[in-house]
Amino acid sequence: MKQPLCLLVVLLAALPSRAAEPAAQVMTLASVAPQDSPWSALLTKFEQNVEKRAPGKIDVRLKLGGVLGDEIEMVTKCRRGQIQAVGASTGALASLVPELNVVELPFLFRSTAEADHVIDNVLTNPLGESFRKAGLILGFWGENGFRHFATRDAPIKMPQDLRGKKMRSQESPVHLGMYKALGASPMPLPITEVPQALATGNVDGFDQSTIYMIAASWTKSVKFVTLSEHIYQPAAIAFNREWFDALPKELQTILIEEGRSLQGKGREAVRKIAPDLVEILKSQGIAVHTPSTEERRAFEEATRKVQDDLVKLQGDRTKKLLNETRTALAKMRGGS
Repeated sequence: MKQPLCLLVVLLAALPSRAAEPAAQVMTLASVAPQDSPWSALLTKFEQNVEKRAPGKIDVRLKLGGVLGDEIEMVTKCRRGQIQAVGASTGALASLVPELNVVELPFLFRSTAEADHVIDNVLTNPLGESFRKAGLILGFWGENGFRHFATRDAPIKMPQDLRGKKMRSQESPVHLGMYKALGASPMPLPITEVPQALATGNVDGFDQSTIYMIAASWTKSVKFVTLSEHIYQPAAIAFNREWFDALPKELQTILIEEGRSLQGKGREAVRKIAPDLVEILKSQGIAVHTPSTEERRAFEEATRKVQDDLVKLQGDRTKKLLNETRTALAKMRGGS
């Protein structure tokens, strides 16, 4: 019985060895997006689509709810390669890609249609170059939406209503500049510190999209919301450039294509529930104010200088992007 066994061992040893299957690429994708939100649903769908299209080749690991830090921390970690991908607001990503500040200029867009057209057709390609220079790859756009003012003690109807108020601000020259132009005192705080600052009265209010202020429970400490739509804020999913460039071309293509195929659905999902979010605010006892045309015009005039200030701060490339944006918007508005 020993001879056949020895012969089998010899024959097996003579067979050509099969190369082991390469391990799946791990992609940790971090975001402050809360669980059970439209954002988490979008990122989960992205995870499923990528892994279905590249089975065993890429392992997407979502880290939601800010478990890996606030937005700027996660953006920095992605640039350093500590994580492979990040989903963050353009305000946070602008800490590394300053040209993104153009998107968030106050009262730049009058509608989501204008924002979509400019972002998709005017800004995506040049901003993609800026992401690459910053050590990132622009994957695809998400949706935070228009930001609105929320306050604890009095409604915001005109620019002078913000004078002297301590308002939580994103750590962004555009956001800080807007509040200063309106006479407010901006308090740059990371997202994780806002609920405590509101509860203790260290800030008088904030600006944020309705979906985020509700999802993050910031509305528990305010009594007034003004649907000011003063800054349109998308989000973006970005990859670490070194990690992405080392991927096989096939996987690079899958990540970009699967992400961008979800852009429209992500925007639609957030915008579809906008009326319901306003009703939720009202059900919480919050007074909701929609500015009149005259009130909105007053805010536009008061913040117009923020655009010129950003160009002075950031230089020619920002000026070029802003001029191209203005040209595209003028065409959409029929030259108005």
